[in-house]
Amino acid sequence: MVSHPDLLVGNDTGDDAAVYRLDDKTALVVTVDFFTPITDDPYEFGLVAAANSLSDVYAMGGKPLLALNVVGFPAELAVEMLGDVLKGGYDKATEAGCLIVGGHTVDDEEPKYGLTVVGLVEPGKEVTNANAKPGDVLVLTKPIGTGIITTGCKQGITPDAVLKHAVDIMAELNKGAAEAMMKVGVNACTDITGFGFMGHLKTMVRSSGVGARIRVADVPVLPGVWDLLEKGTVPGGTFRNMSGVADTVDWDDSLTEEQRLLMCDAQTSGGLLISVPRAKLDQLLSELDACGVQTKAVVGEITAENAGRITVSA
Repeated sequence: MVSHPDLLVGNDTGDDAAVYRLDDKTALVVTVDFFTPITDDPYEFGLVAAANSLSDVYAMGGKPLLALNVVGFPAELAVEMLGDVLKGGYDKATEAGCLIVGGHTVDDEEPKYGLTVVGLVEPGKEVTNANAKPGDVLVLTKPIGTGIITTGCKQGITPDAVLKHAVDIMAELNKGAAEAMMKVGVNACTDITGFGFMGHLKTMVRSSGVGARIRVADVPVLPGVWDLLEKGTVPGGTFRNMSGVADTVDWDDSLTEEQRLLMCDAQTSGGLLISVPRAKLDQLLSELDACGVQTKAVVGEITAENAGRITVSA
């Protein structure tokens, strides 16, 4: 664990980004993320990868400022494909008001793309995953199931319309959700990505020293996900995620294996999971609506009992 008087958020709580104070009014939010293609379209891949990287800054309540491209690309592939990936990243960063000012590329057997991002936040106003309070309500700002849909795409069984909708959701910035939560004032936040809904909530409850209750029926799900699940379409990472939360989650006996897997599905560029005081819930939902956030699902609550554990009901 790294310690420094100006390191406001480091690596000890598994947060989404690091926060370093420059002075009393300015702190840097620093993160990096990249992954392999989740769609056959290079431009869409660039859009989603950039949105995913920027999300870590938004989850901390920061505003993206600068970014660097991180690229692995096979030398034998057409350079025009790489240009389309970078164009997607550039367009999404521009939408976020973030400047891509350089980067680094290496020859790699499998394409990889993402961003190193530097953002700004006022010291003391950063939002971490380690301050959820008993009585808080949990609000999720995007539906889940992207891992199942993109795995189905690789298997050639995801319908085009289902994939297109999922790509559109993944490419959405969490900018509006971040602006809404910062205006209202919330206790904790994390974005839902590779460790899935349950994995990221596990980090939140353990870092905060609280418990949580979740209702599966209240968690929004992307169209087409249940059909793919019935066909056995599940990413390997989703199985690993479910094993990773086995010591934390108390599943209701009525929940099916498919429901449990979905709650652990490895996401790409998912929404924000916000822990907000119950007294501020209506204000948060109103601000999310005003900021154009389509999904505003109340999915559970934070509890004082069973610290570090998550109870999941149907």
